[in-house]
Formats: sequence, structure tokens, C-alpha cells
Amino acid sequence: MKVGISLTSAHRTRDVRAGARWMIERTVAAREAGLDSLFVGDHHNVPAPYYQNTPIMGRLLAEWGDAPAGCLFLLPLWHPTLVAEQVGTLASIAKGRFIIQCALGDGRQQFSGLGVNIKLRPSRFEDGLDIIRRLLAGEEVTKEGRYPIREARIAPLPPEPVDIWIGGSAEPSIDRAARLGDAWLAGPELTPELAQYWIDYYLERCSAHLKTPPVIAIRRDIFVGESDAHAESVAGPIVKAGYRGFDPTACTYGGPETVAATFRKYAAMGYTDIIVRHLTDEPDQVLGSIRRLKDVREMVRDA
Repeated sequence: MKVGISLTSAHRTRDVRAGARWMIERTVAAREAGLDSLFVGDHHNVPAPYYQNTPIMGRLLAEWGDAPAGCLFLLPLWHPTLVAEQVGTLASIAKGRFIIQCALGDGRQQFSGLGVNIKLRPSRFEDGLDIIRRLLAGEEVTKEGRYPIREARIAPLPPEPVDIWIGGSAEPSIDRAARLGDAWLAGPELTPELAQYWIDYYLERCSAHLKTPPVIAIRRDIFVGESDAHAESVAGPIVKAGYRGFDPTACTYGGPETVAATFRKYAAMGYTDIIVRHLTDEPDQVLGSIRRLKDVREMVRDA
């Protein structure tokens, strides 16, 4: 099993430079901990500081090594030629493989703020993904549909193929991941029981589409404490307060051995990668947790 990290991009701070600095410091800590991948998210039209994916990833790649890195793109909110251009440039900066995580997105405020009809999400996603793949492969693309374009092309092209991970936690989106993606990214809201149910469904749909996925990833919101008691003191109140409306069993926190034992359960279900995001945003606590993830990664490496 591999352990990667998705950095929190939203930071409530009076000094916006502080939030950017935290993301840089966490990238350095993740590299030093030997984590297997680095990601940032995608969100739009928000009142609090949210560090947008492509510029912040360009900065973070200066601190990252040659392990895979990537961005989430809520594809219906983006023009596909713009996504392909941004990815082509980021992949040229990255020392390792670049990964596009993509999903439909949700929230009427996001869609209205960008002037996109939320009801068109599935068709915009599929049309956009088709164009992105073709552009990244070096094609000149002319196409009708949701994005009528003429003679579109991009440069620079990625120096190696870009992987596409598709997120979702419902039958249509998981079938879409099996049909169109290189991997499925399970959501952070899934309880262990639902994580098992949906990976079984995903593998069934992969079989139906004659595909064998090399990666099956799940995001977990976590905190690795010095001990179980320390983790409970930091993360326990956050989870008990109703963290993001999640069922508490979807969150993982404890000392390194406890977190590793939970991660091994996901490996036994068939997940190959766990992508972590932190329950707390307190700078020192997050950096400490990332450093302790080095021990967790060693414990689950052969799972």
C-alpha cells in the first residue's frame, strides 16, 4: 500500500501569505517523510482564502521530489483546453509522473459563480475529459458538443503519460471511473462498510468494461498523534463536533500503530493507495502528523 497526501487548500488566516507558507512547509515535510504522492484540491467562488490548484502546485513542485504529484479538477467548471494547457505545463515542471484527479463537483454557489449550468455536469465532464486526453496525447482537436472547439492544440506536452483518477461515490460516477479512468478515487465520506461496498462495485464495473485497474485509491481524513491519547485530544473534539457532516468512522486518528492498523484494513479490501488529508489545520500539529506518517508508511508498505 502507498500513502500520499492531499494538502488542505483552504486556510482561514489574516495573513494570506501564511496559508501559502503552510502548504509549502507541509510539502517539504511530506517529501522528507517519504510519502508516495502529493495532491491539491479544487474549489471556486468561496469567501475564505482558497489557494487555487495550478499556481500553488507550480510552487509546491519546487519543494517536491520525483514521486507522483497532481491536482484535482472539477471538470464541468473548466474549459478542457485550459485544463490541458495547465497540466502540460505542470507535468513539464514535475520531476515525476503527473496525475489528474477529476470529479463532477457540487454546490450551486460554485457553478453559478462560474456561469455553468449544474444540470449539465455529466455531459460536460465526459466531453471535457475526451478533449483533455486527446490534447495531452498531442492531437489537434476539433469537436462539437458541450465545448465546440476548432483546431485546438497544446504545448508543452507532458513528457510522460498523465494518469486520470476519477472520483465519485455513486453508481453512475463509479461506473464512469471504471469506463473512462485509469483509477477510481473513493471519497473521504465513506464509512469502512461503504468503502468495501463501493470497491466491490467498482471492480465489478471494471470487469464489465474489460479493464484491470492498476490503482484503486481512497481519501481518508486523518491525524497521526504521538499516541492514541494525543490523537484523541487533537482530533477527537473535531470529529465529535460533526466534522464535515461525516460519520465518525470515516475518519482515522490515533497513534502510528493504530492508524497503520486501520490502513491495513483498507489494503485488505483492495485499495492500493490511501491519500490523506488532515482533520486539523493547526500548523505544528499537521507537521507532526506528517512526520509520523513516515512510520505509518513503513508499517503498511507491504500490506
